[in-house]
Amino acid sequence: MDLPSFLWLWRIAAWAMGLTIVAYLLQAATGSGLLFGIKWVRSLHIGVGIAIAILVLVLLGIGIVGTLGHYGSLGHSNHLWSGLAVVELVFLSAWSAVQIPTQPWARSVHIGVNFLLCLGLIWVSITGWEVVQKYLA
Repeated sequence: MDLPSFLWLWRIAAWAMGLTIVAYLLQAATGSGLLFGIKWVRSLHIGVGIAIAILVLVLLGIGIVGTLGHYGSLGHSNHLWSGLAVVELVFLSAWSAVQIPTQPWARSVHIGVNFLLCLGLIWVSITGWEVVQKYLA
């Protein structure tokens, strides 16, 4: 398979992950603002949420292409499972957010999933660092 060099993919992944973490922190701030009744942050909160979903899909694509290109198969570390968990949590969060206007339970689910997403981002960052060390060794 003729793929771009891993370092090129790693740079994109590093930037995407960094932006995802910054966006998550911005989401936490704007989400807190919404809980305290600051209505003007709603559009920013939605926009940043969409950006996180796109960044996570970019990271998923890079992970699949990079791993298949290097190893020829998936599942060589816990990073696959942590990454899939984060993708799932991001889209569960997005789904629950869409339900908030009509379903009373959705806000609690959305907030709870986002707390789990914080743990997931920590887990995927740690396992991603381990993967990077393998590639660079």
